Amino acid sequence: MRARFEELAWAQTPIGEVSLRRRREPVTGTEVHEVKLGEEFLMSSMFTVAEEELARLALARLGGRDLRVVVGGLGLGYTARAVLEDDRVAELVVVDALEPVIAWHQQGLVPLGPVLTADPRCHLVHGDFFAMSAAGGFDPDGTGALADAVIVDIDHSPQHLLADGSSSFYRREGTEALAGHLRPGGVYALWSNDPPDESYLDILRSVFTDVVAEVVEFPNPLQDRTATNTVYLATRQVDQR
Repeated sequence: MRARFEELAWAQTPIGEVSLRRRREPVTGTEVHEVKLGEEFLMSSMFTVAEEELARLALARLGGRDLRVVVGGLGLGYTARAVLEDDRVAELVVVDALEPVIAWHQQGLVPLGPVLTADPRCHLVHGDFFAMSAAGGFDPDGTGALADAVIVDIDHSPQHLLADGSSSFYRREGTEALAGHLRPGGVYALWSNDPPDESYLDILRSVFTDVVAEVVEFPNPLQDRTATNTVYLATRQVDQR
């Protein structure tokens, strides 16, 4: 029988101590994996509905096949897995700034690690997603290939950041830079733990078309209530030529 609580791995990173924990949740009796940055929770396998909907809602906007998708933020891999469940996806690049998190997947310490690393379409890239967005893009081969979708689950919200270095990404200049890495008709999607933010929606509308904030509901058994997250969706306008 496994212990009720185990710290599976721990590492120091440039933005603080990151740890991987496995525990038995006393309320539901289920096994839970969690990633923490210091005392702050980054991801829990108890609550994955919105992370999976983030991918599905983004891909639902796209037609065609041989899709190239970029995911910013690996976490426990639920968003990445939801992308790979769409058989139209030909390539998935997952960018994460925390090298230990990538290693935990490669070592099979998290349940979805073997699923992601065994799929030849999936490439786990250690890098600063926000710096890559501001510069040359997300193509690990450096060819400048555009993405059909860029899906982001890193910060808690556009206002609640994990580190100061991402703040410019959510402003007009950073939003324009991101749009430049999408093909015309491509989709940007962002997860947020907060309710829809009108100021951020205004920035998205100034760069993209068909901008919405979808509120995703899911049960929270710990608090015996329905919880919500927000998924922002926006499409790069097709050039009229």
